[in-house]
Amino acid sequence: MPPSQTHLPYCTPLQTRIGKTVLRLTGWKVEGEAPAVNKCVAVFAPHTSNWDFIYMLAAVYVLGIRPNWFGKQELFDSALGPVFRRLGGIGIDRSAKRNRVQQTVEAFRQEERIILGITPEGTRSRATYWKTGFYNIATQAQIPILLIYADYARKCAGVGPLIEPTGDLEADLQTMADFFNQVTPKFPEEVGPITIRPQTI
Repeated sequence: MPPSQTHLPYCTPLQTRIGKTVLRLTGWKVEGEAPAVNKCVAVFAPHTSNWDFIYMLAAVYVLGIRPNWFGKQELFDSALGPVFRRLGGIGIDRSAKRNRVQQTVEAFRQEERIILGITPEGTRSRATYWKTGFYNIATQAQIPILLIYADYARKCAGVGPLIEPTGDLEADLQTMADFFNQVTPKFPEEVGPITIRPQTI
């Protein structure tokens, strides 16, 4: 889907050119298309190398998508605030009593267009469990989850399926696992199972 047709936050022409250049120089290809939704949580996985973000970000830039990111509110109250917002930044008050999930859900409700990129593994090393913040955000904000990947075996990065959370965490995680288990990461030995701590289910 061309950038002009996506409902998600769209990147600048410069970002698109950067994405195309990165993929061309590295011999990678982009797959998929931007979904026709205004908001979503984007799960970036598997995450075993810093190169993952380079390829995944380049791919979504080529597709015309500009992921959002959260930073402390002080950054956005400064003179550079407009620049950070232009780059997709959204301010979060870390001193507030509300937890990060609650503030993120509020941001989704306030913004007209937003795509929040999250790595549930939380580390490049092998993770025994996935963190569930992304799922809690998606269910509470009532928005879908978009799967973003980088497949090193095929040298392809891009957008996978859009998943509507059912409220059944185990079932939805299995759906994600069915997709991501087909993706070859840079370091396969660093990929853990797509599951969560038993007590959080």
